[in-house]
Amino acid sequence: MGDTMTSTYDPNSFTPLQFHTKLAAFEAGTESPREYLEQCLETIAAREPVVQAWVVLNESGAREQADASAARWRSGRPLSQIDGMPIGIKDLLETKDMPTQMGAAAYAGNFPKRDNAAVWALRQAGAVILGKTVTAEMGGTQPGPTTNPFNPGYTPGGSSSGSAAAVGACMVPAAIGTQVGGSIVRPASYCGNYALKPSQGAINRGERQVTTMSTHGPHAGSLEDMWAVAIETAIRAGGDPGRMALSGPMTLPIAHTPSVLAVMETEGWSALTPAAKSAFEQVISQIERAGVKVVRRKQWPELDHFERLLDGVRQLTNSITAWENHWALRNLLASNPEGVSQRGRSGLEIAERLGVQGYQDLLKRRELIRNHHALLATGADAMIAPASPGPAPAWSGDVPGQPLAARPTGDSVFNTPSSLLGTPVVTCPLTAVENLPMGIQIMGWPGTDAKVTAVARWLRDNVRPVCAS
Repeated sequence: MGDTMTSTYDPNSFTPLQFHTKLAAFEAGTESPREYLEQCLETIAAREPVVQAWVVLNESGAREQADASAARWRSGRPLSQIDGMPIGIKDLLETKDMPTQMGAAAYAGNFPKRDNAAVWALRQAGAVILGKTVTAEMGGTQPGPTTNPFNPGYTPGGSSSGSAAAVGACMVPAAIGTQVGGSIVRPASYCGNYALKPSQGAINRGERQVTTMSTHGPHAGSLEDMWAVAIETAIRAGGDPGRMALSGPMTLPIAHTPSVLAVMETEGWSALTPAAKSAFEQVISQIERAGVKVVRRKQWPELDHFERLLDGVRQLTNSITAWENHWALRNLLASNPEGVSQRGRSGLEIAERLGVQGYQDLLKRRELIRNHHALLATGADAMIAPASPGPAPAWSGDVPGQPLAARPTGDSVFNTPSSLLGTPVVTCPLTAVENLPMGIQIMGWPGTDAKVTAVARWLRDNVRPVCAS
């Protein structure tokens, strides 16, 4: 039931857990969703003590859902291509049959007994909602207990740590994550997953409408399952209020050979480790040998100007989000002052320093960057970049008596541009650095989710994964 390595990672030999490959067997009656679920549960039992990806598992409810799916497949009436797929839900999203505790002591026991819009849509499609996956506290930077599925001494990333690790550990074929800064793209990079961070608002966020840059998106062991989860959710839940839903074919978009890819360096370029830069450049060399033009900032003045505008974008994104979240955080602290960590409180301090005028100034700067990014669409099919400055960093916890670690779940520097711009990103597990995954991201323009996925498919089919040390 997939690879269970815990110390090394090679994308050329790693076998992820997939669901779409089982549909023919379900149709023929030679396998069933219940049998598939039981194999997932066996993997969870074996790996969860170390990986710690789950907050709660609803095993009895999942078995009932899987049995109902099996009956539909036997009668030839599955609800969708993901009918029977076991899925984990990040513990920021409400579920009617499990608590939603958001990784925070302040929300311990919180059980609203209702479904997030995307969770509702997944149920309507017949997916098996297996459990809630660990999130960093309230989707921020205070880590949960989850470890990297390939080496427990390293972070799985944040804040979608449990979703990414559950897929990387072959516990489930797909899981839902969320992103405001880098919380889908970076964990996918660290855990060897495919993942889609959709265009802003393209998948209905349900109750999570507070921030202007948050999105839902699937982690998966395959592009096929990633796209299937995204499109089956979007056609049922739609997009956010006032937003167009993700659209495209019902099955994985046909591979699109790009004519031009633009390298996006960001301010994180200098933070790339030598091995990480070598791995990325080897991928770029293969792309160029396949006949695709790859342009860099020195070759394209408009791209260089865009890169200069991106300086400080990590802080810009974090500050906008801190302002948008600070009323909820203020109320939470008033009712439960001991229920939020020191890291979790820091957003309030940022917002208070910012003020109304400071927030509005940041929005103007964001609009300027978005407008310039839009101009680049005439010169490239998509943008390509590392999905993180390297593989997952080691993490064993904060040291008592010393200042809190600055970025315990890793550096979001390559991820915040897509959040700020509202653009779709697909993370592809195309490299390994020092025996750990490091993803490559393909970023497009708002509304080009299907095209970005098609380019990612071309990469998967035409670029041999690279290992560097």
